[in-house]
Amino acid sequence: MATSMKRIGILTGGGDCPGLNAAIRGLGKAALFHHGIEVVGIRDGYQGLIENRVQTLGIDELSGILTRGGTILGTNNKCSPEKYYEGNDEEGNPIYTNAVDRCMATVEEHGIDVLFVIGGDGTFTCTKPLVEAGLHCMGIPKTIDNDIYGTDLTIGFTTATRIGTMALDRLHSTGDSHHRVMVCELMGRNSGWLTLASGLASGSDVILIPEIPFDIQTVCNFVDGRKNERSGFSIIACAEGARTIDGKQIVSKHIDNSPDPIRLGGIGQHVAHAIEKQTGIETRTTTLGHIQRGGEPAATDRVVATTFATAAFELALDGKFNKMVALSNGHMEAKNILEAAGKQRLVPNNHRFIRAARAVRTCFGD
Repeated sequence: MATSMKRIGILTGGGDCPGLNAAIRGLGKAALFHHGIEVVGIRDGYQGLIENRVQTLGIDELSGILTRGGTILGTNNKCSPEKYYEGNDEEGNPIYTNAVDRCMATVEEHGIDVLFVIGGDGTFTCTKPLVEAGLHCMGIPKTIDNDIYGTDLTIGFTTATRIGTMALDRLHSTGDSHHRVMVCELMGRNSGWLTLASGLASGSDVILIPEIPFDIQTVCNFVDGRKNERSGFSIIACAEGARTIDGKQIVSKHIDNSPDPIRLGGIGQHVAHAIEKQTGIETRTTTLGHIQRGGEPAATDRVVATTFATAAFELALDGKFNKMVALSNGHMEAKNILEAAGKQRLVPNNHRFIRAARAVRTCFGD
């Protein structure tokens, strides 16, 4: 063992997803069982690190959580160490302060030798000033969007894809019975991995993702042509970040006190309205929203989370700090955690999933 860690901290940041507790369990038990290293959890992401909200994680806290969704530590996607929201001034304007020193004070008070950060690109971006301040950090990639730069797979993606696929499967019944077009809006932000995989797995007729801008007339022509075919209905998997050929996305709201203030949503309804107006085909919309994040993790996510967590712990034992564990071409690798900060892994236009979908006559609206 190249380093002598006495206590580690675990933090979950950004949006919740299935498999977070499996990662917390994997890290904590590896430290406690085999090395006698103490484990503490940071409550509610970076907010807890700033506000010094820390709890001890023992065997009792780490037991029985493998199958639980969400995170026992809580999380936060609005708090950044460099831009901490303190409230509003007298005129109602938000007040932000740099709270990196408060984070480091929490680390020092609790004797945290290494901070394990389970998060996505935004969470890793928030980690950057802590690394620059001298804190040893380790990254474990999680997000249902599967859009973290440097890794082919993230914790939460497999379960979210299963949920998306099940929802699309169930829409077939109503679409078939009523000869309707059924539009299902899925999450994913600016990447289409979740919608692409769910759409491919469910046999959706149309898949709309941000990486392939769509022409609504092309979509309308396609579903109108299917109206007189044997099936007589169409299923559309639509990513929340899908954009028209003019590059426009539908923004549902802005959250001013968040490091990532834009929230996408509403494109599914927009597409459904346009289809019904132009074709006369009865069209319905379903927005899955946070249903995709919920519930117990699938077996694959439990395995991925445990493997990622224990691999990150092994790197720290070897003194290889400020790394993010990643799965690349089937192999576990260690990447610089800062390389994933502020970047998104998007779907290449020639990806094998897209080629497979096109081969079975799936329309992408282009």
